Amino acid sequence: MFQAVIDTGFSDYLTLPPQAIRTLGLPEGGSMRVSLADNSETDLQVYAGTVSWDGRSRDITILAAEGVPLIGMSLLYGFELRIRTIDGGSVTITSLTGPSTP
Repeated sequence: MFQAVIDTGFSDYLTLPPQAIRTLGLPEGGSMRVSLADNSETDLQVYAGTVSWDGRSRDITILAAEGVPLIGMSLLYGFELRIRTIDGGSVTITSLTGPSTP
């Protein structure tokens, strides 16, 4: 299990540090050119992975990137994101299609 930061400017699914990807033994799927927040571009390695999300297993792409893992908007698609923007404020992610059943 990893702690991650929600990044509303990240349009893909998930990033993980390369060391975590090696530890998990994820299969590589090539590379992808991405634009970063500072408007620079870089190539990141792409991996295939499965996450448990809202009680279901989902096959997703995972990008290798240094730093804290990021949850992107593709993983949040179909969900409502509520953020209380105060110190210690809560973050709530709710399915827009109702509760899932495993």
